[in-house]
Amino acid sequence: MFNLGWASLRQVKLFFVSGILCALVFGMSTAVFVQKASAHGNVTNSRAALCANGQNQNCGQIIYEPYSLEGPKGFPTGGPPDGKIASANTWFTQLDQQSATRWSKVNISAGSYTFNWSIKVPHATTSWKYYITKQDWDPNAPLSRASFDLTPFCSVNSGGALPGGTYSNTCNIPSRTGYQVILAVWEIYDTNNAFYNVIDVNFINNPDPIAPSAPSNATASNIDTTTATITWGASTDNVGVTGYGVYNGSNQIATTNGALVANLTGLTANTTYNLTVKAFDAAGNVSTASNTVTFTTLPVIGPDLEPPTAPSVLHVMGTTTSTSVPLMWAASTDNVGVKEYQIFNGGAYVATVPAPSVQHTVTNLTPNTAYAFIVKAVDDAGNISAASNTLNVTTPSAPTTYPAWSSTTVYVAGDKVTYNNANYEAKWWTLNEKPGTSAATVWKAIP
Repeated sequence: MFNLGWASLRQVKLFFVSGILCALVFGMSTAVFVQKASAHGNVTNSRAALCANGQNQNCGQIIYEPYSLEGPKGFPTGGPPDGKIASANTWFTQLDQQSATRWSKVNISAGSYTFNWSIKVPHATTSWKYYITKQDWDPNAPLSRASFDLTPFCSVNSGGALPGGTYSNTCNIPSRTGYQVILAVWEIYDTNNAFYNVIDVNFINNPDPIAPSAPSNATASNIDTTTATITWGASTDNVGVTGYGVYNGSNQIATTNGALVANLTGLTANTTYNLTVKAFDAAGNVSTASNTVTFTTLPVIGPDLEPPTAPSVLHVMGTTTSTSVPLMWAASTDNVGVKEYQIFNGGAYVATVPAPSVQHTVTNLTPNTAYAFIVKAVDDAGNISAASNTLNVTTPSAPTTYPAWSSTTVYVAGDKVTYNNANYEAKWWTLNEKPGTSAATVWKAIP
């Protein structure tokens, strides 16, 4: 028998740690360990997407999760911090590396351009916003708010609409030269999050720096509960006006291909709007705004007999446990307003969720049991929508419980413990290394 003192035990531990690390490094060609993330959507030629298709190199594990750059919404006052904008402050930190030559670039010209999104999990959307770096930004410094023009050059209001598997915005890109970065932000309607994608671009062929004149005499007519018409006088340009955008505040709500009238739909009843119109040309130059047109849509008159639309895309949002299922769905719409959502399991009432929330975790479930959830929307008049899609979920079996981890116990390879309601197995000898922490590589999570 060997008599190993404390120092010798530490040496054995370090030897095994080093061995494991070497095995991981040299075994990456046959086994890749990827942290699971929630995949939702990305711009198809973004920095992350070009990592996934191999055009960008040394990107880290974003190559497996180009759809997962999710962070708090509210940019520029909120959102990811400076220096972490490209990664959305996630663990994909390689994306925040920044220099004039670090990333592949997409050739682009000022003017009309279509941004294409690949949507893995559709979510009701507040808006799609696009920002661009200033002409004199520093491409060798980390991306920060000082790098960008903080007024989006394109802002498309979706009002809670649900995108499909693909989605596109055709925007008017302003005049720039050389290497620039575009920040695309997909703001989710019913959560506090957004998706952030940066696109590295190189401007070519931009001979026209002159913007059109401002549209004149904008007026509104045909105002109803959810519709209105806005007209304006034509702008002039040294080359030619390509089209016009209609804005409610900073959100673009309509565009025309040169027509001097826009028929607006999808407005909210009894709501005040402050609209302006801007002209743009083929080179991406945008005029100053027209005069502001202010109006209030009409209220709904008489009894409300119209039910909300059915909630859609009911899905699991998070991790299902043996006793709980986190649900999420796309918001319903109503001619007046949605009051609440009711959740059912196979016809049995489960819970009520006040609008505008579209999330709820159903608890106190039975392990290893099948459930069939639906959601219905209810308005203030008591009108009830049709049911959402049915979500069939089977809860997993209850996890095995092992002895509680103790900071004073010596564990060896194969020992199993429970800590913070999760189970772990030791890979090698350990003492006082808390499971579930990034530093404690000795522990692996087990069911």
